[in-house]
Amino acid sequence: MAVDTDLGTVVEALRAALPAERLITDPDVLVTYASDEAEWAPWELPLAAVRPRTAEEVQAVVRACIAHRVPVVPRGAGTGLSGGANATAGSVVVSLEAMDAVLEVDALERFAVVQPGVVNDDLRAHVAGHGLWYPPDPASSPWSTIGGNVATNAGGLCCVKYGVTRDYVIGLQVVTGTGDLVRLGRRTAKGVAGYDLTGLMVGSEGTLGIVTEVTVKLRPLRDPERTVAGYFDSVVAAGEAVTAVAAAGLTPSALELVDRHCLAAVDAWKNMGLTADAEVVLLGRVDTPGAAGDVEAEQMLAAFSSAGASWAAVSTDAEEADALFSARRLAYPALERLGPLLTEDVCVPKAAVPAMLGRIEAIGKAHDVLIANIAHAGDGNLHPLLSTPPGDDAARDRAQLAFHEIIAAALEMGGTVTGEHGVGLLKRDGLAAEVSPAVLDMHRAVKAALDPHGILNPGKVF
Repeated sequence: MAVDTDLGTVVEALRAALPAERLITDPDVLVTYASDEAEWAPWELPLAAVRPRTAEEVQAVVRACIAHRVPVVPRGAGTGLSGGANATAGSVVVSLEAMDAVLEVDALERFAVVQPGVVNDDLRAHVAGHGLWYPPDPASSPWSTIGGNVATNAGGLCCVKYGVTRDYVIGLQVVTGTGDLVRLGRRTAKGVAGYDLTGLMVGSEGTLGIVTEVTVKLRPLRDPERTVAGYFDSVVAAGEAVTAVAAAGLTPSALELVDRHCLAAVDAWKNMGLTADAEVVLLGRVDTPGAAGDVEAEQMLAAFSSAGASWAAVSTDAEEADALFSARRLAYPALERLGPLLTEDVCVPKAAVPAMLGRIEAIGKAHDVLIANIAHAGDGNLHPLLSTPPGDDAARDRAQLAFHEIIAAALEMGGTVTGEHGVGLLKRDGLAAEVSPAVLDMHRAVKAALDPHGILNPGKVF
């Protein structure tokens, strides 16, 4: 893409198109919009950032950037972990944080229409008032936005049973790479007209369009969950329990792995009184109502025990169970406080979980890198966290080698390089290794068709 050499002209065009308070050019403020949470991914200070409040304002920004051939980098809350929202030199960051309204909830048809800046947990709380539930729940749900969740096709704790963001997005309003404002999808329970352009946009990381409105389907509120906790002496043993749960025919509403490094980091930060006399804690939940749910909880307990749990029980203390799941959500920011953190997001078949956890452990030892483990273990989505001491460049180099070896191991086991964080900048080589050259060309052909000027989040994904 040929970038306008007179970048000041696009700033003037943005000033003419937007209210003054929408435009940010102060370098001290711009730096806060320059990157997401993937601190090892490269970024540059953008030319400007804008905080639009309407779809038409987003459209005006895109049209101005098309006219001047200036890259556009869409951004939500900046909680991403792959560098997908990182700015490039001379780019304009479009931050959608101010578009944060729940526009409609239809309790009969069970859908909600929201702007992209709505925080995930805020949407869930809002629709709960209508007796409804929005299932996708990434660990960052208290902070991440629906637009960002759509961009990366985010998953979460309960996606083992209920699916990921794409399974709930039925309609979108999008500003395209040609500057058009279009509606995709439907509001009906069924609809198969044309290509699934809505599904294509979900997970496209801002490379095919900027989402300005999202229609999500909802479910009825579910019954309270039962929690099963187990302690294990190794990550491999905990992985065997995950396989045993699947072999028992159970579909838990959550099955999460947290190791002692994560629990200790959370406790040091939040002083939650967490204790675990084990290397790894496995947290399972079932939400099947009535006596059948009690049976499933006992079956999960038996699966934990058969896999060698040193201790396991069905929790009778809801507050304690919630604290453990809160610790799971806080693991990443807790470890991030201790030093630079490189986060993986590989996904392998459930049968391969024990072996993959063993490979991760071996890779960490081979490269002398501390790897803390959290995982949406029930669907094979593993998040090893590679932690390095502040200022230790040699450790960072070793961690990057380990990062790429973990990706290679996941692919070798029939897995994928990302289950929910997206490709962004950190996984581009991994995507190229995962798909064939012909399939990569298909991706590029779609990109060229929908973003003919090449301005939408260039350099990301591939």
